[in-house]
Amino acid sequence: MRSLNTIPKRFLGAALFCIYIFVPVAYGQQSTAPAQASQDSADEDVLRISTDLVQTDVMVFDKQGRFIDDLKPEQFELKVDGKPQAISFFERITAGSGNEESQLAAARGVARAGNAPARPLDRGRTIFFFIDDLHLYAESLMRLRRTLLNFIDKEMGQNDQVAITSASGQLGFLQQLTDNKTVLRKAVERLSYRATLVRDTDRPPMTIYQALQIEQYNNDVLGFFVEQMLRDIPGMKYEMAAGVVRGRARALVQQSDSVNTNVLLSLSSLMRSTARLPGRKLVFFVSEGFVMNVRDSDILNKIRRATDVAARSGTVIYTMDARGLETGVNATDATAFDPFNRLPSASTELRASQEALQVIAAGTGGRALLNSNSLDLGIVRTLKETSVYYLLAWRPDSEQQKAGKFHRIEAKVIGRPELVVRVRNGFFTNDPATTDRRGNSKKPSSQPPARTIETELRAAITDVFPRSTLPTLVTAYYSDTPESGPLLSIVMAVSPEAVTLQMKDGKQTGAVDVAGSVYNDEGKAGANFSDQLRLSIAPEDLPVFMNNSLSYNYQVRLKPGLYQVRVAARDAGSGRTGSATQWIEIPDLSKRQLTMSSVLVGGRAVAGQDADANPVNISVDRRFTPKSQLRFMTYIYNAQRGAGGDGSPDVALQVQIFRDDQPVITTALSKVRTEGLPDKTRLPYAAEVQLDRLPVGQYVLRVTAIDRIAKTSTSQQVNFLIE
Repeated sequence: MRSLNTIPKRFLGAALFCIYIFVPVAYGQQSTAPAQASQDSADEDVLRISTDLVQTDVMVFDKQGRFIDDLKPEQFELKVDGKPQAISFFERITAGSGNEESQLAAARGVARAGNAPARPLDRGRTIFFFIDDLHLYAESLMRLRRTLLNFIDKEMGQNDQVAITSASGQLGFLQQLTDNKTVLRKAVERLSYRATLVRDTDRPPMTIYQALQIEQYNNDVLGFFVEQMLRDIPGMKYEMAAGVVRGRARALVQQSDSVNTNVLLSLSSLMRSTARLPGRKLVFFVSEGFVMNVRDSDILNKIRRATDVAARSGTVIYTMDARGLETGVNATDATAFDPFNRLPSASTELRASQEALQVIAAGTGGRALLNSNSLDLGIVRTLKETSVYYLLAWRPDSEQQKAGKFHRIEAKVIGRPELVVRVRNGFFTNDPATTDRRGNSKKPSSQPPARTIETELRAAITDVFPRSTLPTLVTAYYSDTPESGPLLSIVMAVSPEAVTLQMKDGKQTGAVDVAGSVYNDEGKAGANFSDQLRLSIAPEDLPVFMNNSLSYNYQVRLKPGLYQVRVAARDAGSGRTGSATQWIEIPDLSKRQLTMSSVLVGGRAVAGQDADANPVNISVDRRFTPKSQLRFMTYIYNAQRGAGGDGSPDVALQVQIFRDDQPVITTALSKVRTEGLPDKTRLPYAAEVQLDRLPVGQYVLRVTAIDRIAKTSTSQQVNFLIE
């Protein structure tokens, strides 16, 4: 690594502006021509259902919970609706690996372009925490918040994508997949107790399970509450009291059924949205459980639909009882004394409330984690347990292709009855939510609005997950300079190979519409921009155009806080859209605390060449080759001044590069030079790292500044890729 004095000073001076250097384009007004239909659907699920192939994931464990490796396809017996199925495809897969996507595609018979091998990109795991806050009391919520923070700080991997969501939607805009731990901690902080739990306010209080027993004609339970009412209201006739108790029970059950339905609808919605994400996803369903009204509601069918959506999206659900180790007895309940044991026991009610958690987990090939005070340990074991799985595929017969029918899956290892085989319990041939009983797509209830360029860009910006049919990237960085003050700079880039060009008047012409918005952590949009990039490229300049990103920049001043930048682009020729997002935190410099600007990175292609002869542009995609040099720069703010506050700061800086959370490069402390700087409240620092000894993969560059006078430190980091 070369320190500041060996980096050209013009790099420091121009670093905040060289990012604006891009292929020359002419700007014009945004077009209002009708947009072509775009193709933004993904096809990367684990359980894939078609007339040609059905595939599902399977995990096999011994009695100690250890994964059984090196199994062969001939060792498995696979049945669908009780009929044996020949296994057409079989492979062992490591979840979150770079090869997982290509292996899933191979199981469907989809070859990679040009038969190119999969790149080992250390993709990481995709993990959702679905918090059933409609069935969660305050004590369990406090325990859960500690567990989530522990996961974020200790268990979340470098390349993991994590989302914290809730059944009530109370987390709002923060319910997004991200690798940003600040965002996740903010989501945990926002989790609060919902005073919407179904509970009986009469005395003695009636539980949901007791109400359900009354609805199912359990005369012992009915008699208990009738006697309590007659004791409180002397002279009331038994029949009248029984009617009041039955009405009270019916109201409780109806409220419970409604809440349960809302939870399962929220879960199904989450599962459906994850279908566009690659590889297998893991969901922790955290709840205190709920009682299923199996007799008079379609609760089992709703659970089956939710788990079927999970299967289609390639998601395995592990349910967790947030109560921990429970006896079923709640000291806060004012239940009257039951000398004749007519009421169901506390353990019976506990088991009833956990039954739904078991059904949901079993339906996706997961497991219910019950009766344990260590939620942290349950998460750790689950992450290890789901890290490897087998992928099995078979060709369905005509019966399995009939629309609207649920088909049950069974799998076992032949001759090994002691082994535990976890597999999804079944699937619908067609998604019941989008098709009728004959398998035909359901007609929309209303005519969709007219598609325009503006509506397509807005739809891409507000989509749950970024779109990729038009490869689009964004980088947002914060800086504070004497010339401009606090400033958020946004740079978006579009892959030139994906832009449609047409020959006109001897030049290649085309257009790309761009738009973007900045949201605060409440989801409120602030700054917005939209524009059109018009291309007119001479034939001799076409190679240069293809070797550079098509870029657009926008700047805005914002108050300190946590923000998300969302951008979208649309190719005018094909109608394809792409989008990208990035979270960024703008610090409050008025607090006079040591802090840093964002870390900007760029590359110098030819190692060993004189830096002045090979200028650097800031990289938006942060992709580099092993032969290139990675340059970075940052500013350090509010370092304490020595000698009574008028002297020079004493700041040392350390650089680390991580892969899979392990440091692969760690530099010695390097003093940040301040000689000749007119403004010693903003200390620039730039350096260069050689990448020739690092293998292909994803990395994190972390820069830490240490104020040796104030004895404080701060750090910033940025991801980059070597390919």
